[in-house]
Amino acid sequence: MLYYTGRSVAANIFRIREKQLIREFLGIGGYVREPEGYMSWQHLTFVTSLLVVMAVLAVILGRKNRNRDEKTKNRVLIWSAVVIDSVELFKIVIACVKDGGLEPIRRLLPLFLCSIMLIAIPLAAFSKGRLREASLDFVLIFGLMSAVLGTYGAGQNYACYPVLSIDNVASGITHSVSGFACLYIATAGMTSLKKENIPITFAIMGGFCAAAYVANVTLDYNYMFLMRGDGTPYDLFYNLVNGSPVFYPLTVVGLFLIWIAVFYFAYYQIKRCRAAKRKAE
Repeated sequence: MLYYTGRSVAANIFRIREKQLIREFLGIGGYVREPEGYMSWQHLTFVTSLLVVMAVLAVILGRKNRNRDEKTKNRVLIWSAVVIDSVELFKIVIACVKDGGLEPIRRLLPLFLCSIMLIAIPLAAFSKGRLREASLDFVLIFGLMSAVLGTYGAGQNYACYPVLSIDNVASGITHSVSGFACLYIATAGMTSLKKENIPITFAIMGGFCAAAYVANVTLDYNYMFLMRGDGTPYDLFYNLVNGSPVFYPLTVVGLFLIWIAVFYFAYYQIKRCRAAKRKAE
């Protein structure tokens, strides 16, 4: 009798502790733990582990599916789209639960720079024709950048929240999926980088920026850093144009478009050099 009572008490204590750990991970009632800090060993270990797993899986699956049909290749992208959007949706739901209302939705719309992948990866996975081709190129161009900057460069997140918390774990997973999709697309040979699709690639970025700007004006927010730098390197450009409400957003959008142009230019230069080398041989 005493044995079973003791085991029952131990089980209850374990369940209580388990609930406490879950609440602490989700940040319900606020985090008890202090943030380990940006560039702490905990931060670097966590994000490095994520990116190593991301890269290894992308290369293995990409090489495995490289010579298979497009439908088989695309299954991995479909799962990537489901995972990245499901994790982000879960994070938003938890934020609303913690807040006790829907206000967090206003500041968590998928209109941040890194949030483009929440839309671009599903576009690449589910669309057809030239839109699909341009979306695949878009993920290739921005996916790895999003993964690195959103993990190693997420100074604000890791300074505010513990490393093992819903805020940082969810963010780490979504950014890692972005990098995974980029590397998988490249390894599996799914990109075309056709010149005729370049305007569509530009249009994806332009449309996203336009939606972010409308949201900023309507909600008084700073999606895509179109209103101010907010502690990012964009502060340099914000100060350069004296915070102009016209020239600053144009500068930010212009930089995004320039990066797309540079990527395509570098690709075609390398392709031309390789062709010339083969011809010379």
